[in-house]
Amino acid sequence: MPSTHHRIRVQVFEEFRELCSESKLERTADQTLDATSDARARTDSLGPRLDVVVADDETVRRLNSEYRGLDQTTDVLAFSFEHGGEYMGDDSPPTPPDGFDFILPPREEAWLGEVIISYPQAVRQAGQSGRDADHELTALLVHGVLHLLGYDHVDPAEEAAMKALESLILNRVMSDE
Repeated sequence: MPSTHHRIRVQVFEEFRELCSESKLERTADQTLDATSDARARTDSLGPRLDVVVADDETVRRLNSEYRGLDQTTDVLAFSFEHGGEYMGDDSPPTPPDGFDFILPPREEAWLGEVIISYPQAVRQAGQSGRDADHELTALLVHGVLHLLGYDHVDPAEEAAMKALESLILNRVMSDE
């Protein structure tokens, strides 16, 4: 059963609304946030808000280019309010001065972050892996939320831990249907 303390907002681009379930995406994000005590502690300290966007290739490519320096389509982007990601482009993005903290307006709660998924890329990957598009979309959302919680796959040990947690969560989500 989904928790009641997470505020998850799901936005699906119009052309994909009939192809995926906003309520399932919300449940998936919620179950991912509740997967470990570490995740619960992080969301309690950061605030319960998470945005999920299912977009087209062009939008995801533009964001990937602008914020990561990679002018290419990707499957999922995770934008965290807690930590920055690696900028991989040729030009360095502007960096905030030391000691700079993002200040929220009064009464605004902190966001955990935002996960943006390319629906067309999810469909392509599903075809390559033999999974259906719904399963691939679910897997990408779990992966993106785990990135927001600080999980990564840079070194082999981190990758193994993240994949194990992804598998555990995916099994729970898929068995709840």
